Amino acid sequence: MFIQTEATPNPDSLKFLPGRIVLETGTISYTKNSDCTTSPLAKKLLEVPFIAGVFFAHDFITVTKESSADWYALKPLVLGHIMEHFVANLPTIVEGGSIPTRMTESDDPLVQQIQELIDTRVRPAVAQDGGDIIFHSFENGIVYLKMQGACSGCPSSSATLKSGIENMLKYYVPEVLEVRAIEE
Repeated sequence: MFIQTEATPNPDSLKFLPGRIVLETGTISYTKNSDCTTSPLAKKLLEVPFIAGVFFAHDFITVTKESSADWYALKPLVLGHIMEHFVANLPTIVEGGSIPTRMTESDDPLVQQIQELIDTRVRPAVAQDGGDIIFHSFENGIVYLKMQGACSGCPSSSATLKSGIENMLKYYVPEVLEVRAIEE
């Protein structure tokens, strides 16, 4: 088995491409404080010293390290755990484990339009960088988004939110005044 790696705009995150499906649908993120009972792979990766987060998407895994650590030492350990997991044909998420597809469902046409724009124009682009952005809510003209994977804690995430996502949403949905990231 050959696993490719790609750098992300976040120097603390590395994207691992195992060459197979990681999750059938959706994305899910785990941190040191997460309950990893639904994912044996996340549990194993988070047991590696200095690994701070694990993010699963359709065909990649983004692993985030603590800033004080070096990828030179961590990368072989992470690759070993991922390879061992997939060679053993173990599931990423155990049966019965759920993967949230959206944080909020709404009947409001404005919210649906915002969600559609994020799902079709934003999420595919940030997935290329090893992350995900999920709609959380829309209140008083402010769109709240949850950033995951390489996007969470990325130095360029503020610019992405303000220059990219906010401007695009304001163009298509004049009721949007601002975009803000929410913390986990």
